[in-house]
Formats: sequence, C-alpha cells, structure tokens
Amino acid sequence: MTQSRTYSVTVFGIPNCDTVKKSRVWLQEQAIDFVFHDFKKQGLDQSTIEQWLQHLNLDVLINRKGTTWRALSDEQKNAASNREQAISLMLSHPSLIKRPVLQISQGQQIQHVSVGFSTAQFEDIFKK
Repeated sequence: MTQSRTYSVTVFGIPNCDTVKKSRVWLQEQAIDFVFHDFKKQGLDQSTIEQWLQHLNLDVLINRKGTTWRALSDEQKNAASNREQAISLMLSHPSLIKRPVLQISQGQQIQHVSVGFSTAQFEDIFKK
C-alpha cells in the first residue's frame, strides 16, 4: 500500500511485546507516521474488533500460543470458535489478540488490517 497523507496508520498492541517493538522501530526507520494504540491502557471496543474481522479470519486474530490462551478454561477455549464469544473473550483479555495489529485507514474507512510483523510483510504492505 502506497503511503500518502490521506492514509493513517495505527499500530495496536502492548508496548512491552517484542514484536510490537520491532514493528514500531521499522515504521520509524522508514519515516512512516503512525499512532500507537496500547489496547491494555487505552482499551478496545467491540466495533474495532468487528471491523478487523471484516479483513481477517478469527483464527488469525486470536493468539492460541500465548500464556493468556493457556490460562483460559477449556470452556472458554471452546467458546473462542464462536465469533461473538471470541469477541467477548478478546475484549476481556486483550492479550488474546495477536500482536501487533496494523490498521491502515483512509478517513473512517479501513483499507488494510494485518497481524504480526516481519520485515518482508511490512515491506510488501508499504511498497513505495
């Protein structure tokens, strides 16, 4: 996605996550303006997650490898396959969300959502 003034870039995550740190450093090194949204401190709403799910599969958004997932009960883990229950779990346990979530918007319209970070992935997204 070509970066221009009409686009806004938001990185959602938590500041002490290594992958979030790497994504933020990469964006800074490329001189790409972005806003960081700490969803543990600033919160997250259902509407945002629902918008992400228009661009991503539920399985991509939920981190099933982290300690938060492992701490869930079997009942909660089973509920995560249901969209509404999964959204509820992510709202109550934001660390269940894979990080970072990169959101690129034009005005109020989300153009792109991706999860995770690799140099190749971000280079592909922000090709000049």
